[in-house]
Amino acid sequence: MAMVCLTDFEEYAKEHLSKATWDYYAAGADECCTRDDNLLAYKRIRLRPRILRDVSVSDTRTTVQGTEISFPVGIAPTAFHCLAWHEGEMATARGTEAVNTCYITSTYSTCSVEEIVAAAPNGYRWFQLYVYRDRKLSESIVHRVEALGYKALVLTVDVPYTGKRRNDIRNQFKLPPHLKVKNFDGVIQEAASSEEYGIPSNTLDPSISWKDVYWLQSLTRLPIIIKGILTKEDAELAVEHGVQGIIVSNHGGRQLDGGPATIDALSEIVDTVQGRIEVYLDGGIRTGSDVLKAVALGAKCVFIGRPAVWGLAYKGEEGVREVLQILNDEFRLSMALSGCRNVAEINRNLIQFSKL
Repeated sequence: MAMVCLTDFEEYAKEHLSKATWDYYAAGADECCTRDDNLLAYKRIRLRPRILRDVSVSDTRTTVQGTEISFPVGIAPTAFHCLAWHEGEMATARGTEAVNTCYITSTYSTCSVEEIVAAAPNGYRWFQLYVYRDRKLSESIVHRVEALGYKALVLTVDVPYTGKRRNDIRNQFKLPPHLKVKNFDGVIQEAASSEEYGIPSNTLDPSISWKDVYWLQSLTRLPIIIKGILTKEDAELAVEHGVQGIIVSNHGGRQLDGGPATIDALSEIVDTVQGRIEVYLDGGIRTGSDVLKAVALGAKCVFIGRPAVWGLAYKGEEGVREVLQILNDEFRLSMALSGCRNVAEINRNLIQFSKL
């Protein structure tokens, strides 16, 4: 069957992954209201296309943190890619490299950062980081990824505790014995009693606060991007603390249920930041017109999580590349049909606010 759109990959993955693996990737917190609203919010936004604009030539390129990428879509950090495909994150890295865009590697990857770099040596990569009770753990991985040529740190700030994902509890989700959180292999002692998503329970530090941004800045010269901001108040604090970017994110609806869809939170954050730092978004992107709407509302780039995993489940590296290519083709078409020849021409005039 020809894969025509991202939901085709979703259906394939649902059919071919084990129930526990599918449920893990699909999970939202509690009643999954926020997870589902991430998708529905895009359907409430209408476009105002302009016509007769000579769209015979179009250019989807943009930059993030000063580096050119082929179009404003990258891969968001998601865990445990080896559950979907035997080569895991190495395949994701190669698929992303082939399309020339940004891959944010998860702390919870089932390949090590060294293996990922070796698999796609020319890829453009950021690293997603959590802060642990044992600060030396966080510190050592920061130094490792900086030495390996990762270009930014993405500090995830919305997980002082893990959200309640009902199906994972029902399924008693655990990594199969042959898989590990590779970045901590031999660093964290095997959990004797309880573990949560592949590492010992209570490893994450719930006391994390804004002062930890300064601590991170003292460790590294890499740009720091904060992932998990949903309010203008926190966006302002992020700017004041000297970070280089914000990812508007609700963790795919996996943390606090009842928070806003990310696309609904985007405008107030963009208005507060006023171009002082770059603003990105993840959550709910499924079509090229979703990308267009997010860029029109001020996102410099968007990141996809679950669709990348569906691509992996379909055909590994090639599946990831196909998912990105379909989004790129759809984005280019949506741009042209809206009268935009390049990313710089996309702005809020494209959005019909009265119906929001």
